[in-house]
Amino acid sequence: MSKKHTNDCEQDSADLPPTQDNATVSHAAVESVEDHQHVFDTTRQAITYLRDKLREAHRETPEEAAEDVLATLPEAQRDTLFKALLAKEANQAGLFPKKRGNINELAADFTSGGYPYKNRYPLGLYEKELYDLQVELLKLQEWVKRTGRKIVVIFEGRDAAGKGGTIRRFTENLNPRGARIVALSKPTEAEAGQWYFQRYAARLPNPGEICFFDRSWYNRAVVEPVMGFCTKEQSENFLLEVSEFERSLQRGGIILIKFWLNISQEEQRKRFKERRVNPLKRWKLSPVDIASMEKWDDYSLAVERMFHATDTTDTPWTVIRNEDKRRGRLNAIRVLLQSVDYDGRDLSNIGPIDPLIVGRGGMLFQHTASPIFAGAMSEAFKRDLDRVGKKQKG
Repeated sequence: MSKKHTNDCEQDSADLPPTQDNATVSHAAVESVEDHQHVFDTTRQAITYLRDKLREAHRETPEEAAEDVLATLPEAQRDTLFKALLAKEANQAGLFPKKRGNINELAADFTSGGYPYKNRYPLGLYEKELYDLQVELLKLQEWVKRTGRKIVVIFEGRDAAGKGGTIRRFTENLNPRGARIVALSKPTEAEAGQWYFQRYAARLPNPGEICFFDRSWYNRAVVEPVMGFCTKEQSENFLLEVSEFERSLQRGGIILIKFWLNISQEEQRKRFKERRVNPLKRWKLSPVDIASMEKWDDYSLAVERMFHATDTTDTPWTVIRNEDKRRGRLNAIRVLLQSVDYDGRDLSNIGPIDPLIVGRGGMLFQHTASPIFAGAMSEAFKRDLDRVGKKQKG
């Protein structure tokens, strides 16, 4: 099964109203990314950066290109790239075979709010389990088509949380005639004057369809108020109306699944850095993404407010801690497959959902007294909110 995907549907920060010029970006935030563009977290990032520079040299021979690139690099960067090249060659020569760690070994900082697992999910096991899950997704799609059911799956999260990549793993083997991805750009002038939910309602599934929303109407709960694209009153009205809107969808026969993909601030910066140095991902790093880096705390408050208003018994959120994309993707698919009792469902192929990275809003809000947020908890988000509170008091 091929893992090369050329049709990338991820549209982080795409659906924003026309009231904001995306060119208006904080210079400090841009400089923050620029300052880190030569600090490589992985050998792959270093090699990708080096290849990009060699392409830009436009010389006739490899030697000339190498000489030009070398002349532009400060000594510290040359050392970093040289070490990366040595590591790459040693790995390709098979001199130092990788030792597979215990995939379920917990991280040292897990109890203080860090991501639960020390080691990344191994690629071979991930691909095997993904294959089994995608077979089940095809069974689900056949049942949806035969019975005329309608499914909406919403993916929300901060910029670089992995929404587009996760959606691709859901859809890459589904029949595109019955599985649609909805990734809206900013509203037109006419759409901006409509009832807020109207343009989303127009893209809901027909009988026999599954629709995957790469961002959704929840822009008005988080992105728009934080970035100043709507008024406080508009956002408050949305929070009052959205749960009833979603219940009306359910009464109309739609099965609604809502995912919030959660990452840490450190992981977000790491992924932004990857986008900055990788020419195949650079298009994903928009001015709005860069501006959002300065507004982490504002996003935290907006997310908390959204969960309190919209994580209900009828229309719950499923939170997935997505630091390890492989674990996150597998568990997101499992949640959908376990939520729908379709014909031929094989629970042994689906496997169990990991409670350390999947849960309700309580995974984000340990400090809340609301019974809605009972369950597994994480200190990480709580620290964000505590820091914001101290700033405001100060």
